[in-house]
Amino acid sequence: MRNPSTPPARRTVLALFGAALAAPALPYSAHAAADVRATGLDDPAKKEIAMQLVSSAENSSLDWKAQYPYIEDIGDGRGYTAGIIGFCSGTGDMLDLVELYTDRSPGNVLAKYLPALRRVDGSDSHDGLDPGFPGDWRRAARDSAFRTAQDDERDRVYFDPAVRQGKADGLRVLGQFAYYDAIVMHGDGTDPLSFRNIRKRALRSAKPPAQGGDEVTYLDAFLDARVWAMKQEEAHSDTSRVDTAQRVFLRRRNLDLDPPLDWQVYGDSYHIG
Repeated sequence: MRNPSTPPARRTVLALFGAALAAPALPYSAHAAADVRATGLDDPAKKEIAMQLVSSAENSSLDWKAQYPYIEDIGDGRGYTAGIIGFCSGTGDMLDLVELYTDRSPGNVLAKYLPALRRVDGSDSHDGLDPGFPGDWRRAARDSAFRTAQDDERDRVYFDPAVRQGKADGLRVLGQFAYYDAIVMHGDGTDPLSFRNIRKRALRSAKPPAQGGDEVTYLDAFLDARVWAMKQEEAHSDTSRVDTAQRVFLRRRNLDLDPPLDWQVYGDSYHIG
C-alpha cells in the first residue's frame, strides 16, 4: 500500500532509497548498537508480532496469513487493494508482485492482467481488470508460489528497508516497527507524505539514538510526524493505529515489543499473549 502521489518512476526511487540505506550510518553508542544487534524486528518472533499488528490495522484481524486472497477496492483512490500488505493496482506494488509471480510461474492465472496493471498504474481505474481479476486473484492465492511471492515483495519493498533504516537510526524493535507501519501506509518517495519525509519532519525536532538522541523522545517526534501525515488524507484520518497502539507501547516503554501486548485499532481491541 503506497501513497498515490508516489512518483511513477518507483523502481528508481526504491533503488535510490536502498542505496541510501546501504550507506554508512552515523556513529552511535555501543549501548544502542548492542540493543539493536540483540533483537531486531527481523527476529522471527518479533516479525510475527509485526505482521499481526499491521493486520489488525489493515484487515481488522490478527490472522495475517488469511489475507493472501483478500482483494477489494476500498475507495481510497488506489484501485484494488489486495493481499497480506495491501498491494494496490494504482501504486505499482501490485504490478511488481504479479511480474515477480509471472517470472517464477509463467502462464499463471494473473499473467494475462499484466498489460492492464501497467495501464492503470497511478490511477484508481479498473480498466482491463474487471470483471475477472478479483476472482483470479483469489484463485492465485491457493498457489504456494503466489503466497511466497507476496511474502518476498512485502519484505523487499516494505519490511527490509524499514528494519535497515531503523537499525541505522539506533532504534529497537518498536521503532523499527513504527518505520515499517509508516512505509506500509505511505510508501517512500519524494512527496511530502512519504516515509522519508515523515522521518525528516521528525528529525527537525529530535535526534535518534544513532545521533546521540533519546529513543523515546525521538519516537514521540516520529509518531507526531506520522499523525500529521495521516491527517492530510481523508482515507487515513483515523490515527488510532498510532494513538491507541504504537503510543500505548511507547508510553509503557515497551521498546522491544515484548508480550503481552494490548492495543486498539478503529475501536477494536486486540491482544498478543
